[in-house]
Amino acid sequence: MLLVEESVLARLHAFRQDAPHKLEAGGILLGYRRGAHVHVSDATVPSSQDTRARTRFHRAAQHHQAVALAQWRASEGLLDYVGEWHTHPEAMPQPSPIDLKQWRIIHGLTHREPMAFIIVGNHDVDWYGVGHHGRLAEIPMHAEA
Repeated sequence: MLLVEESVLARLHAFRQDAPHKLEAGGILLGYRRGAHVHVSDATVPSSQDTRARTRFHRAAQHHQAVALAQWRASEGLLDYVGEWHTHPEAMPQPSPIDLKQWRIIHGLTHREPMAFIIVGNHDVDWYGVGHHGRLAEIPMHAEA
């Protein structure tokens, strides 16, 4: 199960590539794990150190790690790095081969903890997935009021 707070979705959707001049964006997802369940409660946004282009995003680790560490300390170790997000300039986003390769590396580094991955599309559709036990599964998302 994947729970993404509405405030996090609003933050990510602010970076939708809904115009030709908008560059790809991304960051890390922060939240909590309860068994195989992931609760995303915050996310970092692009920094000036990140590399951004129309169809490419490279996250510079320093800024994002600093935010994650500060929140981890403030939560006394409860809030954790739970995944990655980025945008795609397409209406029906799907993970690219580069995305899948990076996610496998990230997932392998977390000792098989469940990890969330989000791709924000350029309109009203996003892609959600969870990596767990060496597998990546797309998660259909339903908004709840």
